[in-house]
Amino acid sequence: MTQHFLASLNLSCRIEGQGPTLVLLSANPGDSRDFDAVAPQLAQRFRVIRLDWPGYGASPAPQPPAQASASFFLERFDAFMEALEISSAHLLGNSVGANVAVRYALRKPQRVLSLVLVSPGGFTAHNAFTRAFCALQGQVWFKRLLGAGFTRWYLRRRNPWTQAMIARAGGEQAGPDAIQVNAAVWRSFLEPQHDLRSAAGSLRLPALVVSGKHDPVLPPKPDGRSAAKALGARQVVLDCGHAPFAELPEQFLEVVNAFWEARELHHVA
Repeated sequence: MTQHFLASLNLSCRIEGQGPTLVLLSANPGDSRDFDAVAPQLAQRFRVIRLDWPGYGASPAPQPPAQASASFFLERFDAFMEALEISSAHLLGNSVGANVAVRYALRKPQRVLSLVLVSPGGFTAHNAFTRAFCALQGQVWFKRLLGAGFTRWYLRRRNPWTQAMIARAGGEQAGPDAIQVNAAVWRSFLEPQHDLRSAAGSLRLPALVVSGKHDPVLPPKPDGRSAAKALGARQVVLDCGHAPFAELPEQFLEVVNAFWEARELHHVA
């Protein structure tokens, strides 16, 4: 595994393995290390690229950090794919990472081989509660008050990988720039373009939705079910929280490998 820094984009990524390209996109907050439990196994069949979103991991925050948003992440990801000259790839995204993956596929469907959406955001209608929740999460003072509490709440299983995610949430991801990025991205979930329910139906790509049974943020019903319906995809529910790949890595790998094997997607270059 090697770490690369694209100075022109201020983006860092980790690359390992050979074969068809698989890009892993994390949640907010989150970075490439969130996939440590599964990346080595995935790299046995794919060229795995793990991106650090701006403000997380080894990618510096935008200046000012408050300009961050899901749409900003999409633009950075599009530029990232161009910079690495990736003509086609499988995309696996968690939460806002899944939202960006779908929006990229809508923009450039010819470049996406398949979608694995883990606890995807953007597939349910907002109501008074969800609007208030996103607005509150979008306040820097509230993010400081929470610390790692929110991550601890939505990760329902404990193991070395989830403990590391919690430690990062209460440590480096609680720094001044990262916490502003975190809040700004939450505010962007209220933007109209974050809603993918109608647009996603135009995609004709192999897709899989993986949800956590006990995910308090984007639960299997209605969020995961709505995403699967919009994409005409199968939904698999695992006995965990918001990050199945870290909470139940062996079960997660079984599910996603079966998805790719059923379609022989790993033979597509």
